[in-house]
Amino acid sequence: MAPSVNDNGIPSFDSLPLREGDPHHSAWGLYGDKDELGTLNRLTNERVAAAAKGEIHKGIRVSLNWPLDAQGEESGFFQRKLFHQDLFQKAPRIVHDDVWSFNSQSSSQWDGLRHFGYQKEAKFYNGVTLEDIGAHGRDKDGNKTTVNGIQAWAEQGIVGRGVLVDLASWRAKQSDPSLRDFDCFATSPIPLAHLQACLHDQGTEVHFGDILFIRTGWHVQHAALDKETLKAHQDVLPHHFGGVEQSEEVIRWIWENFAAVAGDQPSFEVWPAQQDWSLHEVLLAGYGCPIGELFWLEKLAETCKNEGRWSFFVSSEVCNVTGGVASPPNILAIF
Repeated sequence: MAPSVNDNGIPSFDSLPLREGDPHHSAWGLYGDKDELGTLNRLTNERVAAAAKGEIHKGIRVSLNWPLDAQGEESGFFQRKLFHQDLFQKAPRIVHDDVWSFNSQSSSQWDGLRHFGYQKEAKFYNGVTLEDIGAHGRDKDGNKTTVNGIQAWAEQGIVGRGVLVDLASWRAKQSDPSLRDFDCFATSPIPLAHLQACLHDQGTEVHFGDILFIRTGWHVQHAALDKETLKAHQDVLPHHFGGVEQSEEVIRWIWENFAAVAGDQPSFEVWPAQQDWSLHEVLLAGYGCPIGELFWLEKLAETCKNEGRWSFFVSSEVCNVTGGVASPPNILAIF
């Protein structure tokens, strides 16, 4: 029997999981057993058109992409291969080509639905298994598999109304040191109450189907680290990062409001996880909700302050890689 849905076309959070035996808080089957868009189904043509009409006033464009080579070539986080460029002249002509090689999550990225599954159940969004994806993305006959690949998001992109929660600026105004000071390189959880207090302070209203961005100030703190301290953070496993707390209040809020979520830090959520489950499990594997990480939000925050509003139009075109796990966002905010 189809689940009862509200005016926004989704079932209540309290009805999750939708089917007996599915993992906790999962919404498998809501858009069909073969769906690979998850919460991106919320970005209907009508909502995207309304976002463009309501948010684009001046044509100001702001990139949210950290450079692909921003972490250098020596060491980064999560032991991922960093960006490398081979540039060569095609002699004798006065022509250059170049070849790029990098992990798709070594800079600004959208995590796709192949990236993180429910750990105990060993299943990805909509019940996809490791066997369905196959060893190295190939089936037993050596053919490339596509299920839950990033290419499913490439056809229409991640496009709609974005909202920025500028926590770093909000914290700077607080007199209470426990609110003002935040260590992005410690296991520092961000409760929902702080996100909502920041939105209230900004005067920002959330609309259903919005794309959420959270600025913690990670890039500012990262830039202030000397090489030795940065390398020490990279060498500690598991890494320690500040981020959104793992709580039922947070996943309820995301379920009831957003089409995708992103932050400026490497993990989006506080890391290591403070529960026996992670936001990556529920959002990616349960909801099919894209998670963005390492987004460059400094210029965005500056522009929002100058414009006096923290909502904008977002256009992100993921790379059309069949069976891809993640992708640079190729993203602009437009005011």
